[in-house]
Amino acid sequence: MLRKAIAENIEELVSSFVTDSRYRANHIKVLNKRALFEKRGAEIVKVTAEGQLTDIQEEEELTISTYKVHYKYLIKQGNHMYQEEEVEHRRATFENGEYVLDQEVESLEEEEFEYIDQQEDEEVGERISFEYDRLKAVQYAEKWWDSYNPAYKKFEVDCTNYISQCLHAGGAPMRGVPNRSKGWWMNNNNWSYSWSVANSMRWFLPSAKVGLRAKVVSKPEDLKLGDVICYDFQGDGRFDHTTIVTAKDANGMPLVNAHTYNSRSRYWNYEDSTAYTPNIQYKFFTIVDDQ
Repeated sequence: MLRKAIAENIEELVSSFVTDSRYRANHIKVLNKRALFEKRGAEIVKVTAEGQLTDIQEEEELTISTYKVHYKYLIKQGNHMYQEEEVEHRRATFENGEYVLDQEVESLEEEEFEYIDQQEDEEVGERISFEYDRLKAVQYAEKWWDSYNPAYKKFEVDCTNYISQCLHAGGAPMRGVPNRSKGWWMNNNNWSYSWSVANSMRWFLPSAKVGLRAKVVSKPEDLKLGDVICYDFQGDGRFDHTTIVTAKDANGMPLVNAHTYNSRSRYWNYEDSTAYTPNIQYKFFTIVDDQ
């Protein structure tokens, strides 16, 4: 009975999060997003949220419930309308059945690995040609933005792993097995750093000479569907996050999909993210193929 009551209470609170004072942080989040959209000449015309209970832990008089919230924002920008979606993981604490605290669950930090490529392409003479199918990459990104393909290992910090899967679905060939510091690959329970670590992918893409590779463009509007954005939230030179361009807004600016904080059709600059700082740095990569 207690578990059922907690689940029903969470669903009720989440469904009314924009006005419930106990969820003031969520209310502020929506207000901030509205202000950011106004800067782009866009408006949020409807917000909905659904909650799903994922875990309950009972410790004497305390009950700790973990759940996820699926937000949907209907956006109007001129005559153009689209839907942005994101999933947030939260933890609610109850004492003797009474609400105490609700807070967002922070994501884990990625392990810090440096990508090292010792000019293997020139030494081995390897030649891997491919044609990048941007549509297939985007279709994959849309299919799996809020779920996980069982054919691949899932990471707690999954953003770069998800982007690698999208690129591979678009035809980018793996190479470099089994050296984790070279190439770009995943093989059963082993993988290269460039496949799963944001900072390693940032350095791999422009340095690779065959197979998956990319060139830097100076402006986000120069990106095409299926291209990649890398984020250094602190501006300290270590990149923390990776997204893929899946659409453009009415102004031709990228909308992106991502994992870890799973999101779909999110505006590219992440100013609405709790990780955002004024020191943020971006790298815009357009994928280069052999066609």
